[in-house]
Amino acid sequence: MSALLVIGDVVTDVVALHDGPAATGTDTPADIALRPGGSGANTASWAARLGADTRLLARAGYDTGEWHAAELAKAGVRPHLRIDPERPSAVVIAMVDATGERSMLTNRGASGHIGVGDWAPALLDGVGHLHLSAYTMFAEPGLELARLAMREAAGRGISISVDPASCGPLRAFGPERFLRETAPAGVVIPNLEEALLLADATDPETAARTLSDRYGAAVVKLGAGGAVLARDGRIVAKAAAPAVEVVDSTGAGDAFAAGFLVASMAGCAPGEALRKGCEAGAAAVAQVGGRPEPGTLPY
Repeated sequence: MSALLVIGDVVTDVVALHDGPAATGTDTPADIALRPGGSGANTASWAARLGADTRLLARAGYDTGEWHAAELAKAGVRPHLRIDPERPSAVVIAMVDATGERSMLTNRGASGHIGVGDWAPALLDGVGHLHLSAYTMFAEPGLELARLAMREAAGRGISISVDPASCGPLRAFGPERFLRETAPAGVVIPNLEEALLLADATDPETAARTLSDRYGAAVVKLGAGGAVLARDGRIVAKAAAPAVEVVDSTGAGDAFAAGFLVASMAGCAPGEALRKGCEAGAAAVAQVGGRPEPGTLPY
């Protein structure tokens, strides 16, 4: 199987698990863990754990860049990580409630400054698929990089997928603008909220069909509801999510994307690829943090 190249972010995740609402002006008890994260890095790490030859293009900061590079290598990823000498790494404080749902405070740090200077055409050598985390696109330097990478990948006949990343910055970027900028992609992998926003739809199947008319294929992630896949305007597969105890939803969508993409690259049928995506997402929510823990395999 040819290699997977992911372009995205590396983030230092501070995950705080708490039972009740955060109390204003005083202390709230929480279990707090420090984890390597970032949507792109999470997807790359899960893909490597699932057996794919995986590369990651990202930018980290002077403070924790070497740690991030070591963690990616430990996960089996081949990191192409530019260490920014002037900026710290991105940091996300994820506040996770008793249901596993998270709210995030984000500082993009060095990740917000990745650009065309970080690119090299050789990154595509031996690559069969390019996956782009849209967090990269929400700052101008990263948008220029995304345009360049997609253009060169398309020129080599390499398939492309994009994950819209997060509804807040996606809305600020503009849904129509996002659709235009990611037109070279053949697969879009949004969660439900992102899919409804991009498709201007009110239900997941309509959103999947509408987006598949734009991209060719659309996979809508439904969390505990599983996922649905449409191709060329029609629903071709649905999958249920395995029943698991949700500990932390951080990285679940990233893990899903990895499971789906690795299975698709291996030639699995659409329904099987969707099922493997759901299994990877379920494995992610059963642990703390967005990366696979040692020994964690969804299948």
